[in-house]
Amino acid sequence: MTDPGSAPLLVASNRGPLSVVSVEDGDDEIRRGSGGLVSGMQAALASTPDAVWVCAAMNERERTLSRQAPRGRLSQLDFAANALHGDFDVRMLPIDAQTFRAAYNGVANSTLWFVLHMLYELPKAPNFDASWRRQWLSYVRYNQAFAEALAEEAAPNARVMVQDYHLFLVPRMVRTLRPDVRIGHFTHTPWVSPDYFTMLPDDVAHAVVDGVLGADVVGFHTQRWADLFTACCRTVLGREPEGVRVFPLGTDPDEMKKVAWRRDVESALKTLDAEVGDCRVIGRVDRTELSKNVWRGLLAYRELLRRYPQWRGRVVHAVFNNPSREDLPAYREYTASIERLTSDIEEEFATDDWTPVLLEIADDYPAALAALRRSDVVFINSVRDGMNLVVLEALVISEHSPAVVLSREAGAADVLGGDALVVNPFDVSATADALHAALSMRRDDRTARAERMRRAATALPPTEWFRAQLDALD
Repeated sequence: MTDPGSAPLLVASNRGPLSVVSVEDGDDEIRRGSGGLVSGMQAALASTPDAVWVCAAMNERERTLSRQAPRGRLSQLDFAANALHGDFDVRMLPIDAQTFRAAYNGVANSTLWFVLHMLYELPKAPNFDASWRRQWLSYVRYNQAFAEALAEEAAPNARVMVQDYHLFLVPRMVRTLRPDVRIGHFTHTPWVSPDYFTMLPDDVAHAVVDGVLGADVVGFHTQRWADLFTACCRTVLGREPEGVRVFPLGTDPDEMKKVAWRRDVESALKTLDAEVGDCRVIGRVDRTELSKNVWRGLLAYRELLRRYPQWRGRVVHAVFNNPSREDLPAYREYTASIERLTSDIEEEFATDDWTPVLLEIADDYPAALAALRRSDVVFINSVRDGMNLVVLEALVISEHSPAVVLSREAGAADVLGGDALVVNPFDVSATADALHAALSMRRDDRTARAERMRRAATALPPTEWFRAQLDALD
């Protein structure tokens, strides 16, 4: 058993709550993370003296600084201490770049993410060969580095909250090193049936499920994902798991409204208004991520314009995509296919005074928020999605009481109930019909549905979501 540290509460995640960037004068600057999830966990940590957030250094500058800081604690660096304001400490792990890339891109993003979102083209992938096995060993080392840091930092009987698919092995590793601590693990992705999950090599499938079950409380967004995980435990381990719980993450309306009405968002909204004029707006905000299904969404929009010509010149599809995983070839090609399809739609339908699609692929958060504020219809057709916070955030900040067209494979479909127009993400024609129904919905019906969905979306905001898991550990 590792000697105890002093932190009574720890969070572990691949990406931390802040990043270190070099500014023009050559100095380092700390930037705090944004988003409701980060804010919610930060609030809980800030209210617990001596709490620590353990994360990986994401670039060479962060690795250098974390090696310079005693035990990787950023509070020990003068410029970082000022940014942290004493709320809690951040420990960055300087995992070497080769191990990080193999664990992050080779296993977490190119294997586990693909399995849990059912993204493989099965005739050609996956292939678990000797090269992949080397990547798996890097994933094991990566998780071990987190486990050792957590065991070193944790006070006696501390609570350790581990986040997501990057760190599936950590709970069992920490349990071995520190049997006294209480461990929670939350999976932000979906889960899959045993038939799909057991495409993984037998020993890897066993390690993943057993690794997660090192936690006292295992959290998922919906009962569906929890049940599928339980089924995998039966198949892979031959036993019923304990401590599997559901914590459906919502959004914080006050936080979202504060962010969505900033000056830069107001400016972006004026630009968007000038572009769309009096047209209705079908808005979507995503990453260029394979699971988000943007390409089929554009196919559905094209079919809408073909089969329901009354909407030509009266609606604009505003698509704001944040670039994602551009170092992976499959993602680069997918982004290119989205751009090509957009061009095809423009060529078929655009007129001198109407642009049917506004596509922006850029890291432009103000423009994305402006699109959500302006949306009459919010469109999410994910192949699979653990929850999808964007649709919840849109319900809070849209000024048009939007109708929602939502994939049945997104966890948010379980939360929003029958008020969203739920679609099969693979059925392009049915999705086009749902877009038509959303655009045609009576205003009173749309307003009533939006209000009910808004209440559901804010039922468990991030701070309360995190507190609920801490209470479950206690």
